[in-house]
Amino acid sequence: MILSAAVDNGQPGYPWLVFLHGFSGDRNEWRKVGDAFPAWPRLYLDLPGHGGSADIAVQDFAGVNTLLQSTLNSYNIHKYWLIGYSLGGRVAMNFASQPRAGMRGLIVEGGHPGLQDVEARQARRSNDSAWAERFRREPLEQVFADWYQQPVFASLTDAQRGELIALRSRNNGPRLAEMLEATSLAVQPDLRPALTARDFSFDYLYGERDGKFAAIAAELHAVRHEIPNAGHNAHRENPGAAAASLAQILRYRTKDTL
Repeated sequence: MILSAAVDNGQPGYPWLVFLHGFSGDRNEWRKVGDAFPAWPRLYLDLPGHGGSADIAVQDFAGVNTLLQSTLNSYNIHKYWLIGYSLGGRVAMNFASQPRAGMRGLIVEGGHPGLQDVEARQARRSNDSAWAERFRREPLEQVFADWYQQPVFASLTDAQRGELIALRSRNNGPRLAEMLEATSLAVQPDLRPALTARDFSFDYLYGERDGKFAAIAAELHAVRHEIPNAGHNAHRENPGAAAASLAQILRYRTKDTL
């Protein structure tokens, strides 16, 4: 079994750019950024429970890792950059915490490396369980109207919030609930030690109005890139600036390897 994906072909010799979306997103989420790199082959994935992978269920991060590796293998991808936002960033960091032949670098936007104490995990488990129950039982428009009132989305305008509610409400609620529980921060390991011991480049993007993840970025041994005029979903709110940061990363990291 492999994940549903969209492919844009590039020029021979370039590593692939593999894009992972956030919770309730889909393969199209990174398109505006990816389109800025026509020379690079690009793979846009639908995570389990989302988009074309809505009928794929996983029990934990290990299941996601297996699907991701199988998908890369199926497309014969041997050299790649892994790029993930929020949930996709957590998936990317978890995947990269084990040795991965061919991975040239990790680029994360607004992804949490993991909780570090039992109390925080217990609180997160309770919180995510409550959201999952709502996703299973309530109209998605109502659930997402409340979802986007969470503090991490405080920088959204009313228009941006309304657009996201309409877009995310196309999802399948029970499938989102399954993925939310399977990849909750309550069950994600603290990835800081593995990321510190890495042998690949690690860059971290965050919106200038996203105080929570700016602070998290400062904790990590990663090269930090602040995206101006943006909050948590920085590549959606300012795709041009996100693409410029990505171009800078790729130009610097790959100038001697292409």
